[in-house]
Amino acid sequence: MSKKIPTRLYLAEDEMPKNWFNLRACMAQKPDPILHPGTLKPAVAEDLYPVFCKECVKQELDDTTLLIPIPEGLQEFYRAYRPAPLIRAYFLEKALGTPAEIYYKFEGTNTSGSHKLNSAAAQAYYAKEEGLTSLTTETGAGQWGSAMAMACAFFGLDLKVYMVKVSSQQKPYRRALIETYGAHLIPSPSDTTESGRAILAQNPETGGSLGCAISEAIETAVKTDKCRYVLGSVLNHVLLHQSVIGQETKLAMDKYGVKPDIIIGCAGGGSNLGGLIAPFMSDKLAGKSKTRFIAVEPASCPSFTRGRYAYDFGDTAKTTPLLRMYTLGSGYIPSANHAGGLRYHGMNSTLSKLYKDGYLEARSVVQTDVFDAAVRFAKIEGILPAPESSHAIKAAIDEALECKKTGEKKTILFGLTGTGYFDMSAYISYNDKTMSDAVPTDAELAKGFAGIPDIPANK
Repeated sequence: MSKKIPTRLYLAEDEMPKNWFNLRACMAQKPDPILHPGTLKPAVAEDLYPVFCKECVKQELDDTTLLIPIPEGLQEFYRAYRPAPLIRAYFLEKALGTPAEIYYKFEGTNTSGSHKLNSAAAQAYYAKEEGLTSLTTETGAGQWGSAMAMACAFFGLDLKVYMVKVSSQQKPYRRALIETYGAHLIPSPSDTTESGRAILAQNPETGGSLGCAISEAIETAVKTDKCRYVLGSVLNHVLLHQSVIGQETKLAMDKYGVKPDIIIGCAGGGSNLGGLIAPFMSDKLAGKSKTRFIAVEPASCPSFTRGRYAYDFGDTAKTTPLLRMYTLGSGYIPSANHAGGLRYHGMNSTLSKLYKDGYLEARSVVQTDVFDAAVRFAKIEGILPAPESSHAIKAAIDEALECKKTGEKKTILFGLTGTGYFDMSAYISYNDKTMSDAVPTDAELAKGFAGIPDIPANK
């Protein structure tokens, strides 16, 4: 009889990854280059220096170095909450009556409550090393803003956070946490920037979007001395920092002799999904595995499943470099659902390329189904998940029930990227049965598509 896998698959502190894993280095067909918005030529480092920290720019443009060292000073910070636990969901398996084995990598063990601190700490570390004194950023649901506020407090940097307005209204305790760590929070769009005022002039009642908040944060950064902008998802250097998730997961699974058949992650901009799948996808690209990878997004913001693969701006004001990605158009503002961290119009270029080439699957789900899964999981496994993470839970349950139908014993891994303790207004809405589902019509999506620049892929 084989030895039972423990509920928690632990790694020791000294087993924590010492390098980040650069998935792009494994790809024979690379993502298309970032384009300068003025010249439409591939961006070089000097084009990005006014906005981003220099080391982050270097990482953003590097698609050949497989392992990039994590600085010792940052490793020390990581040791405060890493390695994160990998958990066998025995109770969930039993409740579902499935032959599947279900595992989840839990990233909610730090005060920010999510995986976001992995990149927030890295970007704050590099800003401090560069001699900067302040940073600006955006946040949707508030996990990134919370993580960035924590990191800036630790490394002694000022921070200004533009939070999507509807999320700041839905999540007052996220705002309180961000401000407790000393950051200055501004609901976006606001009247504090030119881009914010322009957006409000067009739609005074808008609840905002991540694209709006990014525009305001970038504008403030480039106008402020010794200040840069930091982003919590979408860009490749953020996925790079999040690769500690996937590396820890693979190390733990290898340690206990577990091989995943299906890996699932929620997807907004793509950071946690990209970080979770990176070393596993490398094996698939090399022909060493047949693992299925599933991205799960909200039906209200279906970048993968209904978006277009095109060059587009990363923000509503159209100030960023152009990325070739699956996009709904930078002007698209999704409905005010509770998964604020997934309300972004586009998807990371590396993940977009993998999806385009057939290495990655995608599906969209409506939020009442997502919360059905979240509450079911909370009752069984004892962790209250964030609305974003619950998209992955929904798909994991669906796959486990499919195994129950077929009798196949598959190993399912999903990322539990955050806790829902600051999302109680969403759970109140669900419990009161006032929660609704919003799925954009083709006509609504067409308005966003109309704003996508007409740029040939080989430009």
